[in-house]
Amino acid sequence: MLKYSFNQYSSLAAVSAGIVGFLYAVSFVVLKNPAMSALFLGLQGLIAIPVMVVLYQKVKAVEENFALIALILGIIGSVGLLIHGGYDLANVINPPAAANLDLPNQVDPRGLLAFGVSGLAILKFSWLLSKIKGFSVSFSTLGMISGLLLIEIYLARLIVLSPARPILLYPVLIEGFAVNPIWYIWLGSILGGKKAS
Repeated sequence: MLKYSFNQYSSLAAVSAGIVGFLYAVSFVVLKNPAMSALFLGLQGLIAIPVMVVLYQKVKAVEENFALIALILGIIGSVGLLIHGGYDLANVINPPAAANLDLPNQVDPRGLLAFGVSGLAILKFSWLLSKIKGFSVSFSTLGMISGLLLIEIYLARLIVLSPARPILLYPVLIEGFAVNPIWYIWLGSILGGKKAS
């Protein structure tokens, strides 16, 4: 039986989270397939949990209390993705009787956890990673951009319900198709032992 280190496992998880996040963007924006987008959103949340743990392990020496806060936010955000995706999938499989009723999810209203809290976690982790050798300024900056875009997506979803409005559409396109997948895959390559550039 092959044995993997947690770094190897989390490297694979990070790459997988990037790929699944990209597939979520494709299914949500291009294919407009609610079942697939819900499935990929929830799956990304599940896959991201070990990534948050390994990030905590990497940054706790920089500032343990801030690292712990980032871990808690990261786990909550990941579970929020899982809940948000699961809620959407449940509504696709068995649509509620009032189909035109657009009420927010009571656990993750308008993506508070899935996008807002996840964004805060990535922002905090990226700030801490910027203080560690082996993580480039470019990588940390990309993570900060990802975190800010996720927070903007949450705020736009809270205020503007239509995904076609530019204030929501452009951040979703940039984050979903480029920034977030690249950040996760790049993180996976770093964790896998390839040098950060």
